[in-house]
Amino acid sequence: MSRTTFDLLVVGDANPDVIVTGAPRHPEFGQREQLVPAAGLVLGGSGAITAYGAARLGLRTAFVGRVGDDPAGAFVLDALRSGGVDVSACVVGPDVPTAMTVVLVDGDDRAILTAPGCLDRLAADDVPPALIERAAHVHVSSYFLQPVLAAGLTGLFGLARAAGASTSLDTNDDPAGRWAGLAEVLPLTDVLLPNEAEALSIARTLTAAATPAQGRATRPQAGSRDGGLERAVRELAARGTLPVVKRGERGALAFADGALVETPARPATVVDAVGAGDSFNAGLLAALLRGLPLRRSMAVAVACGTLSTRAAGGTAAQPTWEEATS
Repeated sequence: MSRTTFDLLVVGDANPDVIVTGAPRHPEFGQREQLVPAAGLVLGGSGAITAYGAARLGLRTAFVGRVGDDPAGAFVLDALRSGGVDVSACVVGPDVPTAMTVVLVDGDDRAILTAPGCLDRLAADDVPPALIERAAHVHVSSYFLQPVLAAGLTGLFGLARAAGASTSLDTNDDPAGRWAGLAEVLPLTDVLLPNEAEALSIARTLTAAATPAQGRATRPQAGSRDGGLERAVRELAARGTLPVVKRGERGALAFADGALVETPARPATVVDAVGAGDSFNAGLLAALLRGLPLRRSMAVAVACGTLSTRAAGGTAAQPTWEEATS
């Protein structure tokens, strides 16, 4: 008899997103009112969007995160429940409000403004050990936005591994630009899911830490991505993880068994790319957990990320398994 109740346990961030489409590059202050084509209130947070997408793809999914005891928190939990995600272990705190994000969308680019609220209070100890023991896979999102969780992540992933679960991590961006703290986590991370800029920054920081004379890591400069990406994925793979890099219109790139694995993008008319990387995560995990080989799993992930851009917000256009594999 299988020990698992859930195919996937996601631990991470959840908040409402206010998506403002057609936002001006430089909003005018001085109490000027500017009209935009559209705006919407949707489920946000990398972890929440990944969990919602995984459930949409047919995985038995649970989510653990923190929200405030407020209307925003109720909105998040109701949205996840409506998507078939188990939120029974989520922490509802009375003292600190739910995180809130405003996403200003201009074509295929966006600016993200987040009020963290209780976001940075999620801890590894908030995840019930009994829930870890019932999960086949544990995924963590937004490492750098949740420092308390990050501090306990080696222990959390150690428990997951001991229980027979596989693990994955999407660090997302580091607002501080330091990209530190991952050296001990990566050997316990089966799959690492950065985008290009994140992969380059993480690898550069790891290399600089091993060679102090190189100095502090910095954000990659324009034009540096193609030349350094292969070196970056090799560096990440050498740390004991499988790096699968999201490349947007260029598809995806991984390094496994000593070789690069590339998957092209699919043609798309993009309405909104918010959450596309999280939908990619959901697709890759759903495919791997179904036993598909890596190249095929990456193709499913690219399809999920692409199809999610058909509508505004991170979850409105997430595909079913049949849509993603047709």
